[in-house]
Amino acid sequence: MDVSDPSPAAVPGVLDEKAHRTIDALVRQSYGRLLAYLAARTRDVAGAEDALSDALATALERWPRDGVPQKPEAWLLRVAGNRITDAIRHQRVKQNSEAHLQQLAEEVRTVADAGDPFPDERLKLLFVCGHPAIDPAVRTPLMLQVVLGVDAARIASAFLVSPATMSQRLVRAKNKIRDAGIAFRVPDPPEWEERLSFVLDAIYAAYTTGWESLLEAGSTQHGLAWEAIHLGRTLVQLMPQEPEALGLLALMLHCEARCAARYDGEGNFVPLDEQDTSLWSRPLMTEAEELLRRASGFKKLGRYQLEAAIQSIHASRAHTGSLDWEEILLLYEGLVQLTPGIGAMVGRAVALAQVGKADAALAALDLLPEGRVADYQPYWAARGHVLEILGRTGEAREACLRAAGLADDPGMRAHLFKKVEKLGGR
Repeated sequence: MDVSDPSPAAVPGVLDEKAHRTIDALVRQSYGRLLAYLAARTRDVAGAEDALSDALATALERWPRDGVPQKPEAWLLRVAGNRITDAIRHQRVKQNSEAHLQQLAEEVRTVADAGDPFPDERLKLLFVCGHPAIDPAVRTPLMLQVVLGVDAARIASAFLVSPATMSQRLVRAKNKIRDAGIAFRVPDPPEWEERLSFVLDAIYAAYTTGWESLLEAGSTQHGLAWEAIHLGRTLVQLMPQEPEALGLLALMLHCEARCAARYDGEGNFVPLDEQDTSLWSRPLMTEAEELLRRASGFKKLGRYQLEAAIQSIHASRAHTGSLDWEEILLLYEGLVQLTPGIGAMVGRAVALAQVGKADAALAALDLLPEGRVADYQPYWAARGHVLEILGRTGEAREACLRAAGLADDPGMRAHLFKKVEKLGGR
């Protein structure tokens, strides 16, 4: 086996730590690429998952003892390819099908043995997950799990279903891909419109999952944000004339530009309108603005262009020192008309409050379905803000307490508790 210099083996814990650190990094950075490559050649997502899981388990067993291979990705790909071959050998399939799948498995091993970079097939797999044969309700969750590595429990929470229900739906969808023989390819332009919205939603959901864990710079979630941006760039290269792909990438880049300002030196959350704009990344902001300019030239407005435009106005504070809340409200009005999601409606309410219409803002929040907002942290944070403006301190404090209880981010939670204290809470 081709391994790195195992000289640290004199201290057993050194190899063990290096092995686990490498495997953790591979799961963060390469799992989706490895899975997509395997699945694209076998057309069996579940089988590719099983083979890759076995390969990772083998790595956990062997690498602490034998040392980390010089090319860990290639090692995993080769072992997973062997698992696929073994699985095919034990399946009761027609000889011609077995020969075809055997050839695909051999290709996987050949690429791994060569050690050269293998192609990134994740966009193909994203579009497979968005195929019309797949239940629309499970397309985006399926993309999040198999392409971007988000676990089923987190997906279930985001889509307000039980983990068991979500797992069953995901299993059925993977079986559908295999049984229907769905081709692993990026569709031709006439088919894009049918699938593209699901691809865009999955990439953005992955980005927001990562963006919500920026303090954990080495975490899987943080790496997920960069993977989402990478996929966004790849999508724009593939579809340079698709305005919503341009808008999504612009939106992510504007948000990413503010990473360094989102927390202070002590890890405390800093609200967007209070951030130090000198810490914002000018190159990312410039790139985002150019993408928005290109998107606007197609005269085909969409959700992601509107959301990016809202972030563009926030970015303008770096140059003007002020915020045009009237313009932000106008964009939110358009967003709510186009895609009346809970997030957009909460954002519109905040904008109403900022232009001096706090009563209307509270009325708008009151109209939102209780079942949809009960566990939605941004709703309670916004409600607390609006009630504070209205001078209803006790109610504002209770809303902020509820928002703090729903916050996963320690920095955000601490920020909300400080606001509770400011409002007279304990």
